Amino acid sequence: MTGWIILFLYVALFVGAYLVVHFVRGLMQPEHDYNSLKTVTFGDESAIRPDRAASFISVLVIFLIWGAFTGSNLVPVHVPGPFIGETSFTYTATDASGATGKATVHAIVHEVGDKVDKPVVSPEGGLAVDDAVTVGAWRSVLVKAVSNDADGARVTAVDGQAIAPGDVVKVADGKVTMTAKGSLNFAPAKGLQMEPIWMPSPEAVVARFFEIASEGYQNFTLWEHLGWSLMRVVVGFVLGSLVGIPLGYAMGLSGWFRGWFDPIVEFMRPVPPLALIPLVIIWFGIWETGKIVLLFLAALWIMTIAARAGVSGVNITKVHAAYSLGASKRQVLSHVIVPNSLPEIFTGARVAMGVCWGTVVAAELVAAQKGAGMMIIAASKFQLTDIVIMGIILIGIIGYSIDILMRMAERILVPWKGKA
Repeated sequence: MTGWIILFLYVALFVGAYLVVHFVRGLMQPEHDYNSLKTVTFGDESAIRPDRAASFISVLVIFLIWGAFTGSNLVPVHVPGPFIGETSFTYTATDASGATGKATVHAIVHEVGDKVDKPVVSPEGGLAVDDAVTVGAWRSVLVKAVSNDADGARVTAVDGQAIAPGDVVKVADGKVTMTAKGSLNFAPAKGLQMEPIWMPSPEAVVARFFEIASEGYQNFTLWEHLGWSLMRVVVGFVLGSLVGIPLGYAMGLSGWFRGWFDPIVEFMRPVPPLALIPLVIIWFGIWETGKIVLLFLAALWIMTIAARAGVSGVNITKVHAAYSLGASKRQVLSHVIVPNSLPEIFTGARVAMGVCWGTVVAAELVAAQKGAGMMIIAASKFQLTDIVIMGIILIGIIGYSIDILMRMAERILVPWKGKA
C-alpha cells in the first residue's frame, strides 16, 4: 500500500512541478532564440537540452519523499508514523455455561530497542482478568487471555465486536487478531512511515557514512573499499575496450571477420554477466582474476557492437570523397572511418561502464574481502540497511561522476559529434 502511495505522490509532484515551473516562466519575458523557434527536434541533439530546473526539483522531490516516509528531521512534512504511547482495548470472555466477563488489556507501544516496564494492573477479576503488555512500534504482541481467564473461558468479542479464530478486529490504535488457539495478537497501527530496518532516514545514512569513513568496515577503510571496486571496473573496462574496439572495427570492415565473429557476439550479447559467474569461478578461480574477467566480458561485447555500429554508420559519401581526392585505404581509415565512428564508440563506452558498475557488486560476491559490493553484501546479511543504501548511493555517485568525465572527454576529443 505504501509503495502505491509513494508512486502516486511522485507522479503528482512531477505534474505539479511541471505546471508551476512553466506557469512562472510564462509570466517572465519569453525567450526568442534559435532553439525556441525550432519546430522539429527529431535527430537534432541541440534542440532538446536537460532542463536544469527539472533536474534540481527531481532530486529535491526524491529527498523530500524519502524524508517524509522515514520520519526524517531534515524535511518539514511527514506522513503519519506508527502509533507510540499508551492504549487499551477490552475483550469479552465466555465460559461453558454462557456466563460472560469483560477485561481490559493495557498496552504500551514504544520505540524499537527501548526497554519499557509493563503497566501495573490489578490481578483480581472474575471470569476475565485484566492484562498488560508492551510492544515495539511496527511489531505485534501475543495477549494470552485464555491462560489468564477462568478455566474453560474463551474470548468471544473485542471492543464489543464478535471475534473468532482467524478474525481481525480494528481497535483504537491498531488491530487485534485471534489465533487458532484463541489467543489475541495485538498489532499497533503502523502508519505510512517505513520501518528503519527497511528504509532508514537520510540522516541515519549520512551518520553511517561518517562512521565508516572514520572507522572503516570489515577491516578496511571506506576509501579502500571504493578504490578496489573502481580499480576492478577500470581494468575490466579497459581490457574489454582494447579487445572489443579492434574486433568491432574488423567486423565493420571485413565480411569474413563479421561472418566469423557475428554468431559469437550476437550469442553472448544477451547473456547477462551474472550468468557467467559459475563458469568464471571454475575457469579462473575466486580471486582477482575471476572478478576482472567477469568485468572484461561485461564490457567486451558492448564495445565490440559499438565499434561495429560506428564503422557501419559512416556516411559512404565521405569515403567516396576521400578516395576521389587520392586517399589511400590507410588514410581513409585514419581520417574518415575512425573519426566518424568515435561518437558511437563513446556512447558504447558510457553504456559499458554502467554495465561494469552494475556487475561489480556481483563480481565481489565471490570471496571478496574488500570492495563496495562486498561491503553491501556483508551489510545485507546483518540487515544493516543504512550501510546498503550508503553503498548504493556511493556507487551511483561514482558511476555518475565517471559518466560526466566521459561526456567531457567526448566533447573535447569528438567536437564534431552531431555535425554533418
